[in-house]
Parts: sequence; C-alpha cells; structure tokens
Amino acid sequence: MEELDPFSVVADELSLIGNRIRIMVAVDEVPKLAAAAEYFFELGVEGKRLRPTVLLLMASALNGSLPGSVAANVSNELRRRQQLIAEITEMMHVATLLHDDVLDDADTRRGVPSVNYCMGNKLSVLAGDFLLSRALVALGSLNNTEIVILISTVLENLVTGEIMQMASTSEQRCSMDQYMKKTYNKTASLIANSCKSIALLAEQSNEVAVLCYDYGRNLGLAFQLTDDILDFTGTLASLGKPPLSDISHGIITAPILFAIEEFPQLRELVNKGFDDPVDVELALNYLGKSRGIQRATELAIEHANLAASAIESLPPSDDDNVRISRRALVNLTHIVITRTK
Repeated sequence: MEELDPFSVVADELSLIGNRIRIMVAVDEVPKLAAAAEYFFELGVEGKRLRPTVLLLMASALNGSLPGSVAANVSNELRRRQQLIAEITEMMHVATLLHDDVLDDADTRRGVPSVNYCMGNKLSVLAGDFLLSRALVALGSLNNTEIVILISTVLENLVTGEIMQMASTSEQRCSMDQYMKKTYNKTASLIANSCKSIALLAEQSNEVAVLCYDYGRNLGLAFQLTDDILDFTGTLASLGKPPLSDISHGIITAPILFAIEEFPQLRELVNKGFDDPVDVELALNYLGKSRGIQRATELAIEHANLAASAIESLPPSDDDNVRISRRALVNLTHIVITRTK
C-alpha cells in the first residue's frame, strides 16, 4: 500500500484551525495573558498537531471530505462543528502542558523554554486556566449535552490522572494496572472522547461511536507508551528534554514496571525514590538486563494494532475521501509507535 502522510491530508484545514485558536485566545485587555496562552501555538512546540489531525481525519472517515479545499469551505455546518471539537481539544491539551510544566518545574518543552520559565508559574497557571475556559465556552456553543458531558469528563480524568501520579502509594506505583489507568486519564481520555464526539455530531450509530472511542483510546495509550520508552532510549536532541526525565522525577513507567517482574529487587529502589543518582544507575542496569523496553514496545504495538482494527471495523464506504481518511488514520497508528520524539 502506498504510504500516505496523514498530516498532509488535512494540512489546509489544520492551518485554518490554528488561526482560529489564535483569535480565540487573543485578549487585548490583558496582553501578557494572551502572550502566555498563545506561546506554544506560535512556536509550534507540539509539532504537527496530532490531536486535531486525528479528529479532522475521523470526521472525513465518517462523513467524507468536502470537495476541494475543505479549509476554504466553512459553510458546511457539520464540518464546522467537528472542527470546533478539534479546536477545543487542542486548547485543552495545551492547557495541560502549561499546568504540567509548573507541576514538574520544567524549564523547557520540546526543546524551547517553557512558559513558566519565561513568564513565571503564576502566569503559566492562569494561561492554562484561560485556555480551559475558552475551550468550555466553545464547547457550550455546540448545544449538545452528551458531548458537554463527555468533554467535561475528560477534564475530571486529566486531574485524576495527575493526582494518581503525584499521590500514589508504593504499591500503586509498582502496579501495571494503576499505570494504565493513569495513562488513560492523563493522555488517552482526551483523544478517545473527542473522537467519540466527532461521531456523535455526525449522528452515527452507537456502534460506530464506540469504534471511534476505541481508536482514540488505543492510539493515546500507544502514544504514551512510546513516549515512556523514548524517555529511556531517546537523546536530548530528539526529545527536546533530558532523557531519564521520568525516573529522575520518581515517575515509574511501563519499561521499569515490566523489569520489576524479572528483577523484584527493583521494587525496593522504587520505594526509596530516585533522589540518589546511584539508585537511578542501578535501576537502569536492571532495566538493561531485562525485557522491560521490549515488552513495553510490544504493548505499544498491541494498542496501535487495536486502534487500526477499530478503523477497519467501520462500516464499508465507496467514498474515495472516506477511504483515504481511514487509511490515513491507520497510518497514524504506525507513525505514533515509530516516532523518535
């Protein structure tokens, strides 16, 4: 099958959405707040905008693309409402980045100075809150109670996931089940429920809506598993952050959890925390002797395959644009697990 670049399929529409977000976060009365809220959008820190790309492709996979440049045609009411879901999702995502960098005391984000480093923690927190408030105003404009509940639940999940990471017991920190629940809450819930919202706006059946949810959930899990693997295997140049960032902050992820199954003595190091660099080095030695990274990679592939299977299970269509969009969504599952940053 010819390789298809998913991002190029929706490039024009993605640009339009980016411009709309910048307008939505402009605040003439408080220019510093606007600058902080817009910071990542201007720099393109999040690269190719995975989440809105997924949602635009999902919209086309269900109801087909508009003829010509879809970005230039905003008269289609359904498409405009689906675009709004993509905008809401991206604002919520960037808001979590602003808050996470404060919680993690991070100086950089994807290789550029973080907002809290440049403008201070207070402004960074307020900018994240502002983005969330703008997202919720946009969400209310959809006048769809079911979708409001779905996306509001995402906010609850995001906070729950952060608390699970911050306040877990030593037993929970060593639990793969706890890790997967946390990963769903912090990463996968947003894209899963946003994908389902795209289907609900298109008035698809419950079966189709569930398939869309399953795609987003499994893609999000595969994405985060790969991110956690790259924390051990990546470099500063490719990641835009120091490798071993997670374990240095006491965050235990899938590679270490799988290694614990082979080397139970690793659990003692986890319980101690990793304030001592010697303990970090010892944990890495155990990880290197284990199949931790390999098993985490296999799990990421499993979830990527489940995401692809969800798309392939959608009702067949003779529409070429639908088929192209579905192929792009399947290709994204491969891109997510083979990326290097």
